Amino acid sequence: MLSIIVAAAENNVIGLNNELPWRMPADMRYFKDKTLGHPVIMGRKSFEALGKPLPNRPNIVITRQADYAPEGVLVASSLDDAIAKANGLVSEDDDEIFIIGGGEIFREAMAVVDQLFVTRIHTEDVKGDTYFPDINLNDWALISSDPQNADEKHAYDYTFEVWVRH
Repeated sequence: MLSIIVAAAENNVIGLNNELPWRMPADMRYFKDKTLGHPVIMGRKSFEALGKPLPNRPNIVITRQADYAPEGVLVASSLDDAIAKANGLVSEDDDEIFIIGGGEIFREAMAVVDQLFVTRIHTEDVKGDTYFPDINLNDWALISSDPQNADEKHAYDYTFEVWVRH
């Protein structure tokens, strides 16, 4: 099962200057709970923004740089290469692979993923330079929606959404 996991504002902003434009601890916990133990695929810029591999899950970084070899990750030359590497790391019983960013990788992956885990941040006021693609309702069905209210740790209302391909 190939899935995207992302937090996106109402205007589809997902990043600003290679950072998340908000602090949402519940979303970070959700991300960790979903991805722990599963391969994660990301672009080079997303990996460099993290600064190190995510612990307790195989990290696969996509880059066009032939000599790119950070410690603790597998390097792939394309999304297809990354998916092939990830498929070699999963079992029939537990075959979940997550694509975690960034914008370019998400755009390419939308054509091949089976599922979307979207934390929708309910604001359009956030500025950004990286965007998640629009979800085409002809291709995707919303199967789960779990709204949450803003509080002292979360500046915005947000909803955990799960989408599956028709």
